[in-house]
Amino acid sequence: MHIHFIAIGGSAMHNLALALHHKGDFITGSDDEIFEPSKSRLQKADILPDSFGWFPEKITDSIDAVILGMHAKEVNPELLRAKELGLKIYSYPEYLYEHSKNKTRVVIGGSHGKTTITAMILHVMHYHQKEVDYMVGAQLDGFDTMVHLTQENDFIVLEGDEYLSSPIDRRPKFHLYKPNIALISGIAWDHINVFPTFENYVEQFQIFVDSIVKGGSINYNEEDPEVVRVVEASQNNIRKIAYHTPKFAIENGITYLETPEGSMPVEIFGEHNLNNLAGAKWICQHIGVDEDDFYEAISSFKGASKRLEKILENENFVTYKDFAHSPSKVEATTKAVKAQYPDRKLIACLELHTYSSLNPNFLKEYRGALDAADVAVVFYSPHALEIKKLEPITKEQISEAFQRENLIIFTDAKAFKEFLFAQEFKNKTILLMSSGNYGGLDFEELKNFSKKL
Repeated sequence: MHIHFIAIGGSAMHNLALALHHKGDFITGSDDEIFEPSKSRLQKADILPDSFGWFPEKITDSIDAVILGMHAKEVNPELLRAKELGLKIYSYPEYLYEHSKNKTRVVIGGSHGKTTITAMILHVMHYHQKEVDYMVGAQLDGFDTMVHLTQENDFIVLEGDEYLSSPIDRRPKFHLYKPNIALISGIAWDHINVFPTFENYVEQFQIFVDSIVKGGSINYNEEDPEVVRVVEASQNNIRKIAYHTPKFAIENGITYLETPEGSMPVEIFGEHNLNNLAGAKWICQHIGVDEDDFYEAISSFKGASKRLEKILENENFVTYKDFAHSPSKVEATTKAVKAQYPDRKLIACLELHTYSSLNPNFLKEYRGALDAADVAVVFYSPHALEIKKLEPITKEQISEAFQRENLIIFTDAKAFKEFLFAQEFKNKTILLMSSGNYGGLDFEELKNFSKKL
């Protein structure tokens, strides 16, 4: 098939383009800008656009399908030309469903934890050489792309994002997958630029549960009251299977998981990650991996990229970076890192970067989120607010929201970097939480600087 991507350079879109290219489809695409690593990866596969921009002349009757990315606008000239020609236009999730409608679809949903759970499942499958199709929202060790599609595999494992499908399809992505097997890890208000009220946000998960194929199953985190309410209220004719955080212990900075065969050391830590592990175990069992084989494989799982990722560790200190930005994830991650290294001073740094986190009305949701840290730091860029066309936020508003008297607040990237590099690293834990990069912080430079201390 000849498949054309409008906005091919996005993280998800370029991975899907690569997956279809590897499958044997003829891929073309356009974008007005493409950054690394997407640019190099597309170039290596020889499907990088010759020039950046939108070119309606690329859209011809020879194209079998168009896949439209969220980065494009409704008035995109290539999109308008595709409509004019009556071409089949898919959103990213629509195409994944079309590919997998004859497979057993496993969809992992939740406000937080879905990437990690999906990554755990894929790690276990890879360890035991069980082939599945997949789509996950982070780069994983041992996997070339974030998307893998075949004709022959029976199962497909999909990370179920609740964000919108495309500029012309305002449905959340996970509404389109119609899972046979599903999971919800947690519900905590997010994406307020799209879902302006908590009730509206929760409704999306209700629709998701009701979209599960009749006779299918839902695994759900019984420690999240909102998840329990949503799942138990559903009248859908499906199996409902609860899971909870397993017993564990921490000794000398190592987490030991209680299993039927005794205590087992694991690479991951924190109650939220072990709760994720319990959900992943159920899903793997549905796919055909028994409990003992699951534990054997999961012991070597180190996490998904940017999810509590260890940057550097020596006998004096350890530094982690994490994608955490929602209040519940920030709180869970901060508590987990402090519990893992209780005798070290924890410096927790949070960048407010998303639309939700930069909304003055949403800020109050962060109250207490950094309380487990010995030193709590918040960074945000007034320039980012201007780019996103959001209301200005003052340091006073930040301070009032977090309700922490000694909160350190930076709005200048250079000043934040100077603060970080001026720290006495000995007997410290540094936690950097953001979906951005603190206005251009070079993590490799931080790593190299830390090594010299």
